[in-house]
Amino acid sequence: MLPRKLSLALTVLLLCVSGISLAQKLQPLVHQPPDGAGIGFLLTDGTLMFQGNTCSDWWKLTPDNSGSYVNGNWKQLASLPSGYAPLYFASAVLADGRLVIEGGEYSGCGSQFTLTNQGAIYDPKTDKWTMLTPPKGWKYTGEPPSVVLPDGRYLLANKLDKRLAALDPTTLKWTAMSSAGKSDFNAEEGWTLMPDGSLLTFDVKNAPHSEIYDPAMQKWASAGSTIVDLHSPHQGGCIQYPGGCYKAPGEVGPGLLRPDGTILATGSASNNGTGPGHTAIYDTATGKWTVGPDFPNGDNSGDSFAALLPNGRPLVLGNSGTLYEFDGKNLIPGPAVTFFSSLLVLPTGQVIVGNEFGGSAQIYTSTGKPLASWAPKITTFPSSVTRGSTYKISGKQFNGLSQAAAFGDEDETATNYPLVRITNQATHHVFYAKTHDHSTMGVATGNTTVSTNFDVPAGMETGASSLVVVANGIPSKAVSITVN
Repeated sequence: MLPRKLSLALTVLLLCVSGISLAQKLQPLVHQPPDGAGIGFLLTDGTLMFQGNTCSDWWKLTPDNSGSYVNGNWKQLASLPSGYAPLYFASAVLADGRLVIEGGEYSGCGSQFTLTNQGAIYDPKTDKWTMLTPPKGWKYTGEPPSVVLPDGRYLLANKLDKRLAALDPTTLKWTAMSSAGKSDFNAEEGWTLMPDGSLLTFDVKNAPHSEIYDPAMQKWASAGSTIVDLHSPHQGGCIQYPGGCYKAPGEVGPGLLRPDGTILATGSASNNGTGPGHTAIYDTATGKWTVGPDFPNGDNSGDSFAALLPNGRPLVLGNSGTLYEFDGKNLIPGPAVTFFSSLLVLPTGQVIVGNEFGGSAQIYTSTGKPLASWAPKITTFPSSVTRGSTYKISGKQFNGLSQAAAFGDEDETATNYPLVRITNQATHHVFYAKTHDHSTMGVATGNTTVSTNFDVPAGMETGASSLVVVANGIPSKAVSITVN
C-alpha cells in the first residue's frame, strides 16, 4: 500500500459533488475526534478505540446514556510505547477483550517503509500497552493477514514468505504453524473466516487462484479459480526496506462472509490498473466460485474496507470514495466519503466511518432489517445481577454469522464477538457490560450452545432492566433482569 494522502484531492472533489446523497445517509458526530480517527475497533464494553493522526496516540469514543454514538464523547487513551508508531498493520480484538496489533508497513507514522516486526497488546482494564516479542526468526513482519481462530488463538502471517505463527493469548507465546501446501507468499492477501473454522484467501501473486487453510490440519488446499482476476499488479519496481528490496505483487479488495454462507470477494483495478474492479462469489457450502458484478464507473476496492450491514448487505468502500451496498446482484452506489475511511459496524446496527485526513467522522445508517434467524438467542441468563460482579450468559449465534469486517489484507477490525447491552426500564439509560472469555470466536455457529462472561458496570443504575446480546449490530430478543 502507498500512503493514502495521495488520494486526498480526488476525495475532496467527490465529497463536494455528492453532498445531497451524503445528507441522506450520513450524519456527522456531534463531537468530532480530537486528532483524527484512522482505523477503529469495537471493544467488548461497547466503546470504540481509534488510532490518531500521530499513529502512536489512541482515542476512545463512548456512546451517551441513550446509546447514541452520534452524541458520544472522546477521551484520550494511553499512547503506544516509544519507538512504535505503525501505519497499516495486522490487528484483532481478542476473546479476553484486549486489542493486539502486529507489525507495520510503515514506521514513524508513514515516514519510513520498514515492514517492522514490532507489536503490542492493549489492556482496556489498565489502559496500558505492552510490547510483544515477535515470532522466533521473524526479522520483518510488515502488514500481513491475521485472524482470531475459533479457539481464541491469534494467527499471524509473515508478509514476505509463507510462514505462520499462532499467539496464545494467555501466555503471549508464539507457536510456529505449518503452511504446507501454500501456493504463494502471504503478501497483500486477506483471510476470511468461514463457518467451519477454515480460512479463505484469494491469491495476489498467483491470481486468480484461491486457497483454504485448515488450522487443525495446518495445511493449505486449492479452492479453485476465482474465474475473474481480482488483483491489480503493483505499479513500479522494488521498494527498499531495511532487509532489502520488496517487490509488491499488487492488491486485492476485501472478502466478506454473508449471512447466506457466500463470500463476496472484491477486486482491485483490472486491466493492469486501467479497468473496473471485478468481484467473485464463493459458496462455502458447495465450494464453487461464480462471477459477481464489476464496480460501476470504473471504480474498484483494492486495499479498502468493507463491513457487513445488519440487513445482510456488504458495504464496500471504493477507491473513488464511493460507498457501495451489494444486494446480491448489484453494487449500488451511495454517498462518497474520504478515501480510506475506516468502516466499523456499531452495536446499534449503524456503521461509523472514520477519517484520516481531518474530515468529519460520520455515522452511516442503512435501510432494511436483519432476518430474525440471524439474531443471537439467549437461552440461559441470570435473572438478578449485582453491580461490579461477573456473570455467565449462554445461547446461540452469540458471535454472529460473519466477521462483519474485511480489508484487502491488513487492518483487520472483525466484530464477531458478543456484546451485552442493559437498558434501565425506568430511565431508559443504556449500559454495556464488558464481555470476555467467550467460549468461541467462530462465526455462524448455528445450534451450538455458546457463552460469554459479562461484568455488570459498578456505576450503572439499579432496578428492573432489559438485557440483549448483540453480535455485529444485531440484537437478540430482550430478557428481563434486576440490577442490584
